Amino acid sequence: MSARQDQQRFEALLHEHRRIVFKVAGLYSRTTADHEDLVQEISVQLWRSFARYDERQAKFSTWLYRIALNVAISQARRQRGSAAEHCEPLQLHHLETVGGGEAIIEPDERLTELYTFIGELDPLNRALILLYLEDRNYTEMAAILGISETNVATKISRIKQKLRGQMTATTSKRA
Repeated sequence: MSARQDQQRFEALLHEHRRIVFKVAGLYSRTTADHEDLVQEISVQLWRSFARYDERQAKFSTWLYRIALNVAISQARRQRGSAAEHCEPLQLHHLETVGGGEAIIEPDERLTELYTFIGELDPLNRALILLYLEDRNYTEMAAILGISETNVATKISRIKQKLRGQMTATTSKRA
């Protein structure tokens, strides 16, 4: 395959799966500028790695998630030193980005709270919940994140329990 054909194939696949890039960037960005920078960085890393992509080993979406999340998590870790002063829990305006740009009409207050709690999770757990909410199976999550299926199951269970507890506590405060 020629370099031009590779580029066209990459562009077509990236266009087809662009929502994944936007969702990951939306989940790990604080501002519009951060979101745009992260989308660009993910895209650059995807292109740099594309020559090594082997469709016999993984679906394109699995491969894309792995790279996108690795880039986002690496960036979050680099910023960790000053995270407290820069992090902003997910808010209503983030939901449009995480949802792929679709407008949300009269969002449920509990859904907004849930996304706020998700935004407070550490980068790996945010990635797990993103994949869980995308209905990815444990095998695929493990492949994307480079951890065992058992570890995925354990972490998902703990995250769900934590989120359930936070949601229950918030509901009882309102009552």
